Amino acid sequence: KVKQKMLICGADGFIGKNALDYFNDRYDITATLFNKDIPKKGVVEGVRYISIDLRNESEVIALFEETRYDVVLQTAATTTGAKDVVERPYVHVTDNSVMNSWIFREAMRTKVGHLLFPSCTVMYQPREFAQSETDWSPSDEIYSAYFGVGNMKVFCEKMCDFYSRIGETKFTAFRHSNVYGPYDKFDLAKCHVVPAFINKVINADEVLEIWGKGRASRDIIYIDDLIQFIDKCIKNQKSKYELYNCGAGQAYPILNLAKIIMNLNNKSLKFEFDTTKPDIPTTVILNCDKAKKDLGWEPETPVVEGLKKTSEWYIKNVR
Repeated sequence: KVKQKMLICGADGFIGKNALDYFNDRYDITATLFNKDIPKKGVVEGVRYISIDLRNESEVIALFEETRYDVVLQTAATTTGAKDVVERPYVHVTDNSVMNSWIFREAMRTKVGHLLFPSCTVMYQPREFAQSETDWSPSDEIYSAYFGVGNMKVFCEKMCDFYSRIGETKFTAFRHSNVYGPYDKFDLAKCHVVPAFINKVINADEVLEIWGKGRASRDIIYIDDLIQFIDKCIKNQKSKYELYNCGAGQAYPILNLAKIIMNLNNKSLKFEFDTTKPDIPTTVILNCDKAKKDLGWEPETPVVEGLKKTSEWYIKNVR
């Protein structure tokens, strides 16, 4: 049986690399790398790697004209952490708008079977209850720290909807919560809360520094559950365009996450709050009933198990 062709954009990133490992046995995969010939996260046998700048229209056209892809997973993005969100919010807006515009257009033009796009949850208002896909309204003012990136993501979701209407390609946009797991970024200047805590806890002696006042809570999801969600979208999505939430469906106070990571690593540390550092004290919880109903998906990895696997991977591969 001839394998279907899958394109993974951003295959050396966190989500892209995990998707590559998961789907490699089932698809003939082309993987894009950002202006480098060899992936930093390790070569996967049988995968065709292409060095490309996805912000360049002619390079994207050539990528899609060379091969007719059955599935495109668009995980390439400029991503960083809270520091940039607060201090340089524009870094997430321009590059991502440009690359997604070229990729979505060419996917539609070359009649790709199905394109999947990871959006985010930053357009949602901070709430103490789980929000569904329809709980966000264009009339809602997006939280100030996320105003740029949130509107960029909404624009990309609308582009997916637009191209699904004028072409033959099926599109999925999914708003995932904070993803964590192997191959994540653990650089404290660029990473999210879970890898930051894992880095800090494992390398600390007496004190664990908490940015801000430690009041935030996060809906987090282990990477394996996200990849399973993508797989179920490919297999089970019926309509030309869908928008899905993909998360745990509950918020974990960040201090509780820190305590779990400390227990897993046999550490007893004193919390020290640095209120001079960037802090985004919001809570967004995802209602994922639509994904369960349409796709038969729900997360399966308990938070302690996910944090244990991620801690062990960090100790083995990064520390």
